[in-house]
Amino acid sequence: MLIDSREDRKVKRSVSWVMRQVLIALLPGIATLTWFFGVGVLINCFVAIIAAEIIEVAILFQRKKPLKPFLTDLSAVVTAVLLVLCLPTSAPWWIPVLGVIFAIGIAKHLYGGLGYNPFNPAMVGYVVLLISFPKQMVLWLPPENLASVSLSFSETLQMIIFEVFPKNIDFDTITMATPLDAVKTGLTLNRSVPEIVHGRQFGFLAGVGWDWVAAGYLLGGLWLVHRRVIDWRISISLLLGFFFVSTIGYLLNSNVYPTPVFHLFAGTTILGAFFIATDPVTAPATPKGRIIFGVSIGILIFVIRSWGGYPDGVAFAVLLMNLAVPTIDAYTRPGIKSE
Repeated sequence: MLIDSREDRKVKRSVSWVMRQVLIALLPGIATLTWFFGVGVLINCFVAIIAAEIIEVAILFQRKKPLKPFLTDLSAVVTAVLLVLCLPTSAPWWIPVLGVIFAIGIAKHLYGGLGYNPFNPAMVGYVVLLISFPKQMVLWLPPENLASVSLSFSETLQMIIFEVFPKNIDFDTITMATPLDAVKTGLTLNRSVPEIVHGRQFGFLAGVGWDWVAAGYLLGGLWLVHRRVIDWRISISLLLGFFFVSTIGYLLNSNVYPTPVFHLFAGTTILGAFFIATDPVTAPATPKGRIIFGVSIGILIFVIRSWGGYPDGVAFAVLLMNLAVPTIDAYTRPGIKSE
C-alpha cells in the first residue's frame, strides 16, 4: 500500500500532470477573454499549439531525442497558450507562429530543453514580437459591448488567417488601445489619470472586460496555489510588492499614477503573478529567494509602467529577474554549518 501511494504521488506530480493543472486553471481566464474580446484567442491558441508541436518535433528529431515523452508532457502546449494570452485577440496567425518559434526553438531548446532554460520561453517569444511588430502588438479588439462592429466566427477566422476584413471595415476601425496604453498615451498629452479613466472603455476596477479577465486568472491562480502546483511565495510577494509601490505612487500623485487596484486588474499582472513568474525552472530554488524574486518583479512592473516606454512591463520584469536568479540562489541558499 505504501509503495502504491508513493508511485501515485510520483505520477501525480509528473510534468504532464502539472502542465495539465495549469491548462485547467487558465480556463476561467480564457473563457472571459473569449466572452469579452471574441473567439480570436481560441483560433490563435489552436494555431500556436500546432506550431509549437511541429517545432518541438523538428528540434527533437534533429537532437535525436525520443518524441513521445516530450510531446506528451504538455510543456509546449502551455508555452503556446501563455504566449497567445498575452497577444491581441486580433493578431494575424503569423504573430503567434513567430512567437512560438522563438519561445520553443530559441528560449527552450537552445539551452538544452525543458528544465535547462534560464528564461521564461513564453515571455521571450512575447518580447521579441513586441519589439519587432509594435503595431500588431498594441491594437486589441474592443470588448463586445463597446464594439462598433461585431465579428462572426467566420469573419474573425478570415481576419486572422487571411487578413481579410469585412466589407467597408479596416483594421483601425475595429481595434482600440488597452486601458494601460490609453493611460500612458493620455499622460503624454498632459491629461490627468482621473480625466483619462472617465472614458467609455474604463469600468469600475479597470478597463471594461479586462477586470473580469484578470478575475478569471485570479480564480485559476488561487486554485493552483490550493493544489500546491505553484509556490504561493512568488505570487503573493509579487502582488504585495507591486501593490505597495503602486500605492505609494498613487498617494504621492493621483493625477499621474492610477490606483493600485487599477494596476492589478488592467493588464497582465495577475496572469504574470500566478502563471508566468511561478515557472519553477526559471525561478529561484529557495523560499527566501522566491520572495525576493516576486517582490522585485512587482517593483519592476511598476517602474516600467510608470517610466518606461511600454504600457505593461510584466514580460520585461520577469525576464530581468530570470537573469538575476543564479545570484539570488547563491545568496539565499542555506550554508553548511560546521560542527
